[in-house]
Formats: sequence, C-alpha cells, structure tokens
Amino acid sequence: MKLKNPFVKPSTRAFWDEARSVPGYSFFDFLHGYVYGRWPYLYIGIGVGKHPLAKWFVPLSGWFNKLVTRKKDDEPTESKIGFADTYHGKAVPLETAKKLVLINEEIKIPDLEQVIPYKRARSIIMKNPDHIVVLDCPCRSARENPCLPLDVCLIVGDPFASFIREHQPGRSRWITRDEAIAILQAEDERGHVHHAFFKDAMLDRFYAICNCCECCCGAMQAHRTGTPMLASSGYLSQVDEDLCIGCSDCNSYCQFGALEVVDGVNQVNYEKCMGCGVCISKCEHGALSLVTDESKGIPLEICALMDKAMLMK
Repeated sequence: MKLKNPFVKPSTRAFWDEARSVPGYSFFDFLHGYVYGRWPYLYIGIGVGKHPLAKWFVPLSGWFNKLVTRKKDDEPTESKIGFADTYHGKAVPLETAKKLVLINEEIKIPDLEQVIPYKRARSIIMKNPDHIVVLDCPCRSARENPCLPLDVCLIVGDPFASFIREHQPGRSRWITRDEAIAILQAEDERGHVHHAFFKDAMLDRFYAICNCCECCCGAMQAHRTGTPMLASSGYLSQVDEDLCIGCSDCNSYCQFGALEVVDGVNQVNYEKCMGCGVCISKCEHGALSLVTDESKGIPLEICALMDKAMLMK
C-alpha cells in the first residue's frame, strides 16, 4: 500500500515506504511511530506525567502495554517483549557519540543482539547519515524548570531527520556534523549523559542521540524506578586510589549516583555505574578511567561493527 494522498508530507511517505521493508513491522507500529514523531511533546509529556492529559492516560497504560507487548499465548514467558524492550537507550561515552554523527556512508547492521540487550529495536540502519537535526528535548520541555539549553536531541539519518524537521519546523533545525560535535562536547562538559536511543516504532532501530540529565530525562526516571530502559555502555569507571585525593568534585556530575567517597577515597558502585564516562574529565587528578567489563555488556563500537558488516557482505 502506498500513501498517495497529496496532503501527506513527503517525509511521511518516505517513513512509510521504509517501514514496508522492515520484517515484522506492522501498520500499528507505523501509526505509533507517526504519533511519536509528529507529536513528541505530547507523547513524552504524557509519558513523564507532566502533560495535563497525563491523568486521563493513566487508566489506559495497562491497555497500551498490552499493545506493545509481543507474545502469543503458546510462547514461553522469556519470549515476552515488555515496554523496556521497545524504547530504550544505550549509554555511550563522548567519543562513541561523536563517531555516530561522523558516519559518512550508508550502513546496515540489522541485529545487534550482543551489543543492545533488548528483544526489539536493536539495529543501526542509516540512510543519508549526514542528515542531522537538532530538536528541542521533549523531556526538558515538559519540565517547569528544565536544564538548559533545550536544543540537545540529535536525530541522525533518514527517514527520521527529515520527518522530524518537516513536522517540527519551529522546534528543530538542520545542523552540520561539526555543530553536532559541538553540542555533544558542550553537553559532556555540563555532565550530561549521551544515550544512543532505539525504538520499535522508529523502524526497530537507532534514530537519535539524546543528552540526558537525571532531573529531566524520562528514560532515566523510569530506569531509576525499576524499568530497565537503559543499557550500560559496556564500560565501568575505575578509580586509581594512588591518584584519588577524595575531593569528590567529580561525584556531583555522576547522573547515576555511582560515586561515593569512602575512607578518603572515591569508590564506584558497580551496580549503578553505566560507564557513560562523564566523570572522567571532571577529575583534575586523572584518577578516573573507563575499563571494559564484559559483565556490563559490549560497547557500541560503531567503526568495528561497520567493518564486521562489510566482511559479512
């Protein structure tokens, strides 16, 4: 089925055409993605409970969760797909986030099961990767006293960038890769966490890099209250006790509350640390570093993944 209505925007047609090629992607998924991209401030505002309509949607939340759950009656419980599997982010250090916006060729990595530990939305398929839009953050916009600036959400590649730009002309703009890098750098200096976001309704794939703070971010709020919407970067912050003076200057920047001075030396809470790397540059003494930890997951090393995908062609 083609969308031939003259009132349908070109980016909506492109979104639909792309959706038709995604295995298992239903028309309901498309409608979900359209609503999410067309009215993100309504969608996220209700999601974080800050929109006036939120109270009317609470009774419908159970029904909606059933719609986004993919499990047949005769399937085992472990095959059930919950809400956290449909919309989630992977923490990425600054250098990884930079590489995601510097991709200069179309790529297709259809399944990152080891890297992205969710049952859906774990592909990186990018068309026109140089098409980057910065959007006013819906999470921050929903708050009464948000962190600033608002324009920190990076939508990367098509059909997503063009769709957001066409449907959110007043709250988005096209930017260059250099401008995207500058936004990432500035947010990192503010102590905000970079997340590569994936969503089932967004064609089961990566579509954005969000720069998140614990006070505004809906995903971090959900994660903090027990909904596992965020995946570790695959790294763990490590303290060099010979260099640490226990000043705790870096601790206030940790968005996950994973650092605490004990007996005069900083300690990393293994369970809380997501390996985002924000704390590293905040230590003037060089006492913090990131180390890989397989039990925390596998890093999203996009260049290595691209090389592997090329070898498999």
